[in-house]
Amino acid sequence: MTNIQRRDMLDWPFFDERHRTLARELDAWCDANRATLEHADPVTSGPQGHASLDDQCRRLVRALGDGGWLRYGVGGTAYGGHGDAIDTRAVCLLRETLSQRSGLADFALAMQGLGSGAISLAGTEQQKQRYLPRVASGQAIAAFALSEPDAGSDVAALSLAAREDGDAYVLDGEKTWISNGGIADFYVVFARTGEASGARGISAFVVDADTPGFTIAERIDVIAPHPLARLRFEGARVPKSQRLGAAGEGFKLAMRTLDIFRTSVAAASLGFARHAMQEALERASTRRMFGQTLGDFQLTQAKLGEMALTIDSAALLVYRAAWMRDQGKRVTREAAMAKWHASEGAQRVIDAAVQLWGGQGVCSGTAVETLYREIRALRIYEGATEVQQLIVGRDLLKEHADNAGKSADGQQTAKGTR
Repeated sequence: MTNIQRRDMLDWPFFDERHRTLARELDAWCDANRATLEHADPVTSGPQGHASLDDQCRRLVRALGDGGWLRYGVGGTAYGGHGDAIDTRAVCLLRETLSQRSGLADFALAMQGLGSGAISLAGTEQQKQRYLPRVASGQAIAAFALSEPDAGSDVAALSLAAREDGDAYVLDGEKTWISNGGIADFYVVFARTGEASGARGISAFVVDADTPGFTIAERIDVIAPHPLARLRFEGARVPKSQRLGAAGEGFKLAMRTLDIFRTSVAAASLGFARHAMQEALERASTRRMFGQTLGDFQLTQAKLGEMALTIDSAALLVYRAAWMRDQGKRVTREAAMAKWHASEGAQRVIDAAVQLWGGQGVCSGTAVETLYREIRALRIYEGATEVQQLIVGRDLLKEHADNAGKSADGQQTAKGTR
């Protein structure tokens, strides 16, 4: 399902020739691996359902690793990565393309990058050598463990404790809503080490799945099935050599990691929206009613126009943020705007596609019904839409205050020279 609209997008100045080549090669790989990507939509009610889902995810991770696509989420060629730094535009193109084909394949790729991103950013040489090559090849599955029962959007409120004990930290507490929970080989875990209150007292650790005292407390079922779990730590002893970066710097590391991959969530939303648009166009072109096609009605044409506008504006925001980050610029506001607009916009586009498909649009297993379930979580995870709105608003106010302060300083300087 090569997307003509996206091909036009690749001519934008945000992209280099390597990105256009990447898109062509990934499209060809997806066509050649159609059977792998077109997995069954599992029902995860109980151990049997979870086992089926877990097996599908493991197969997808291995296939993506064999294809060389997981390398783009790993920083450093010495550790199996595609480049010395993570190419945000490449990651976004990968997610946009995969999400058009398979929500689970997009999930598998995204979690390898998010789960190992903190190691790419702040890992020691030993940590990088131990984990990153296996992530890039698909031989190890990664997970990012940040959220807690009482600390989701408010990350600074997390309470999982990590106390020093000789040459180790001992972890006690829980994490929840952890993607890849139950199948990951290791987890990047953020815990309170107490150097200061709030966000300044959090550190990051790499915790292997077989660590004594670490267990999967519960598997969580969601409307778009993927491995998800609640984690429990009861006296889990983690060597100090497994800490990522300096003590008390974990919150900053989590935010740096999310700044990379939050933009890619927007790209996945864009891919879901593009798929919905294709389904809507197919329906509008072929469904006959009242002596004409659905697409002949002006109401349909207007709705398709709105969908196209939403998709193109989302694409511009996504790849502006990705390009800016690849230029070394701060993108907290831009990434938030991209995720906010793309995920909310994709929900509207998919809802419109369901409406155009009518009764068939709500039949289980149809393309638009699957997309309807897939998109909903993207408006929540890695920062809910409301959080993105706060990020943008606060950043605007801070910029305004900074500019006002500079203006006042300039006026004082000018007065002093009279």
